[in-house]
Amino acid sequence: MKTPNYVRKYFWETDNENLDLKESSEYIIGRILEYGDIDAVQWMFKNFSKNDIKNVFSKKKYFSLKSANFWLNFFNLDKKDILCLKKPYQKRRKTHWPY
Repeated sequence: MKTPNYVRKYFWETDNENLDLKESSEYIIGRILEYGDIDAVQWMFKNFSKNDIKNVFSKKKYFSLKSANFWLNFFNLDKKDILCLKKPYQKRRKTHWPY
């Protein structure tokens, strides 16, 4: 299945014609969780299970604090279960980008 045009803009460094939903599901979900607009998010929920989306969110550490807190509340998850919100990662993030 190909991604629609309104979703393709979130994968700027990828050849969208060869982006496979099954093989690249974590990449696609993560990118939409971080950057997606309402249309992209609705498309994501139609194409991936809620459980898969929650799993990507809780196990990846590249989400911004703004996105992480939004999805934490959206899914009603516990902060201690979210990798990107754990203190050791937050400290490391500040050394990479102290702003």
